[in-house]
Amino acid sequence: MIKLHHIIESQQFNRHFLEKELFPLAKEMEKIAKQGGSDILSGKKMFTLFYEPSTRTRASFEIAMSLLGGKVVFSTENARQFSSAAKGETIEDTIKILNDYLPDVIVLRYDEQGGAKRAAEISRAPIINAGDGAGQHPTQALLDLYTIQKEINKIAGTSIAMVGDLANGRTVRSLSYLYVKFPEVKIYFISSESAKMKDDIKDYLKKHNVWFEERNDLREIASKVDIIYQTRTQKERGALLEEHEKTESFCIVNQEVLDLMKKDAIIMHPLPRVDEISPEVDFDPRAAYFRQAENGLYVRMALLKMILL
Repeated sequence: MIKLHHIIESQQFNRHFLEKELFPLAKEMEKIAKQGGSDILSGKKMFTLFYEPSTRTRASFEIAMSLLGGKVVFSTENARQFSSAAKGETIEDTIKILNDYLPDVIVLRYDEQGGAKRAAEISRAPIINAGDGAGQHPTQALLDLYTIQKEINKIAGTSIAMVGDLANGRTVRSLSYLYVKFPEVKIYFISSESAKMKDDIKDYLKKHNVWFEERNDLREIASKVDIIYQTRTQKERGALLEEHEKTESFCIVNQEVLDLMKKDAIIMHPLPRVDEISPEVDFDPRAAYFRQAENGLYVRMALLKMILL
């Protein structure tokens, strides 16, 4: 088993790690979780420090630690308002102090891009990036790929439509970096003009000779892709969709899109959703987003084992 330390960005992982290390261990963790847990991390302590609200990421990490016999001994949500950050303390000072309290791992969600990297540069304890502003969310990307592998039985040679607020969505950025580790993949970026994927990701894809195309109407390519990865508008990052853009783009998954999709394609979403997936979609077997969220528990159990043992 590979020993991990900090988990900061998707680029630090390769295909061998994903297929030969992480995916098999996540499958093992699924069995452990359904059998009631284990004590392999007994005596280990985790701090969860979240500067932004979270449901799935925070809960899955804390439950993962508990299922493996470890303890969450410090946990805070909205740390920007309810910690010394409200008094002006820097992330560096906060991490230095928390290190003195001897955690074995710190799960950090920060509200500015690059926050996890800044924390890792001065932390003795491993830092897990649980999302840093509009930067990255690497553990989400890892569970996304695990979901694709489970649902479709392959990643290489697949095509994906990344839909919605691509300019501000850290999940699609992280997933782009990881998805291209596999050969012969195709990416469609579907968004309004103001929500287009940023140039740094597109430049990365060009550098690695990965095929991609930008569109503004999901219906045009729904029949072509194996995965529709839907995202919401990131209003907390100031993202707004103007009325005229709503009429000029189509980025919603509804019955019309379901009717166009392949029979064996899947729909994913990092959640929470707002109105970008219609309620009727939930009843379609191709709707994988709740199974995707469940997979987050098993992948994060695997990552904690790789870091702490």
